[in-house]
Amino acid sequence: MLGALLRTALACLLLASGNAWAGTVLVWGDSLSAGYGLRPQQSWPALLAERISAARLPHKVVNASISGETTAGGLARLPAALETHKPSVVVIELGANDGLRGLPVKAMATNLQAMVDASRKAGAQVLLVGMRMPPNYGPEYTSRFEAAYRDIARANRLRLVPFMMEGFADQPGYFQADGLHPVAAAQPLILDTIWRELKPLLR
Repeated sequence: MLGALLRTALACLLLASGNAWAGTVLVWGDSLSAGYGLRPQQSWPALLAERISAARLPHKVVNASISGETTAGGLARLPAALETHKPSVVVIELGANDGLRGLPVKAMATNLQAMVDASRKAGAQVLLVGMRMPPNYGPEYTSRFEAAYRDIARANRLRLVPFMMEGFADQPGYFQADGLHPVAAAQPLILDTIWRELKPLLR
């Protein structure tokens, strides 16, 4: 009983101090996480910060996503971000731009693996967020692309979000005019999908 009271008191102290964070969630993605075409507060990482606060979890969210980012670009930028933010969790949401450009799946997988390794070496847990390619890229490429995320997650025993647009990818009303970027109404759906795998890492 006393131990439970002490843990509760410690949690309250952490939450009462604006700087006393137990951890940082670093969102490392592309335009799908950067909030392309949206107001900053509408993006799913912004909604994630609100949900974490509402759940009284002592974590802050740093969204370092960049529109147009590839896995190669993300890998090049990651060491400095790990040093600066010292995250406890890194959410890797990259690969869509590799796929849209038809870049080799093997190179993408190598870059993702290197980011997983760097994040873990820095002491962070990793959540891998997968993506799928439209069918016009051909069955062989789309199959290998999707499998790359599953293989990395399995080999590294990572929590995986297989597809961040699960449940609405086939509904045009949830996308902007370009047909690629989700609208504001889709952001809570993305968050719900990611939250299922992320929440256990915040305990």
